Amino acid sequence: MTFSIVARDPMTGAFGVATATAGPMVGALVPHTRASVGAAATQAMTNPYLAIDALALLDEQPADTALGAALARDGDAERRQIIVVDRAGRVAGWTGGECVAYAGHLTEEGVGVAGNMLVSAAVLEDMLGSYRRHREKSGFAASLLRALIAGADAGGDSRGIGSAALRVHGDQGFADIDLRVDFSDDPMAALAQLFEQAISGPYAAFFAGVPRR
Repeated sequence: MTFSIVARDPMTGAFGVATATAGPMVGALVPHTRASVGAAATQAMTNPYLAIDALALLDEQPADTALGAALARDGDAERRQIIVVDRAGRVAGWTGGECVAYAGHLTEEGVGVAGNMLVSAAVLEDMLGSYRRHREKSGFAASLLRALIAGADAGGDSRGIGSAALRVHGDQGFADIDLRVDFSDDPMAALAQLFEQAISGPYAAFFAGVPRR
């Protein structure tokens, strides 16, 4: 139903999630971030508490241990899918056996991708490849967006794409970028347009002046 990427920026320590699905409002429940702690995308038969619990445990545990503990609290873990990254760039993923095919996840240092009800494994492979190619030359947030677009271009959700979201969280209590296209005939184009509004022009100037702690 959904395909997502989570990552940690090795340059700044920021965390990011980009996600898309056939249904509406993917940004409401799938992406989760905590400043200086980690990020997660929880999907398939979504349980938001998997991400909430895992991120709470990342204060004292690495990603794989925190994810294992969160999954142990969920009696329907076989229907869930989740990827988690911690402050050290360690990534853990889970794809339950009852997730609808094609379903799977790929992880490497600092980044993970996952999806279910996809047209093929190429969706995840293309997302990861795009992120690798663009991270240094395009910047962290842009590379997440490019990875999501690459997944969509590879076929994405087998039912089509109706909503998309991008969230990047630095060291503040609020996110640096928090964009949602809750429903659209072309959510990827709409998300890309929102991204340009976020990083340039009057909004970017306004956001630069928001108080920091």
